[in-house]
Amino acid sequence: MSRRRGKVEPRFMEPDTRYKDPVVTKFINCLMYSGKKSVAEKIFYDALDTIQTKLNNDPYKVFTEALNNVKPEVEVKSRRVGGVTYQVPIEVRPERRLALGIKWIIRYARERNEKSMSQKLASEILDAHRGTGSSIKKKEDIRKMAEANKAFSHYRW
Repeated sequence: MSRRRGKVEPRFMEPDTRYKDPVVTKFINCLMYSGKKSVAEKIFYDALDTIQTKLNNDPYKVFTEALNNVKPEVEVKSRRVGGVTYQVPIEVRPERRLALGIKWIIRYARERNEKSMSQKLASEILDAHRGTGSSIKKKEDIRKMAEANKAFSHYRW
């Protein structure tokens, strides 16, 4: 990538209607298929309503805790040095941490075996809130990989 290009300004994300949080808007946008935002909103808010009935506490707090539990601190990046490719552990930027956490929750919610997407999403958020589930396992696998390759951290640049 050329150094002549200017800095990319982060785009302003409109907060959602119910919780007034731009993170929720980003989550809904990642959940959306084929530009059908109203369908994605309905799925997300139905999932939070399901969480409300199961736990009897604030579903927004459960969602934010689940997202914080899933966000990775480190990841590995391939670096080619002298004809050998090393998996170099690097710290994850805050924007990328959020994006990875959102993607993992949605991805593993879609792979679940429940009836509707809102039920799948609610179950995955609840599992992430409890510290179990596929998205937490993904985070732990990446952390273990970074820990195993800590010897190559001097190749970071």
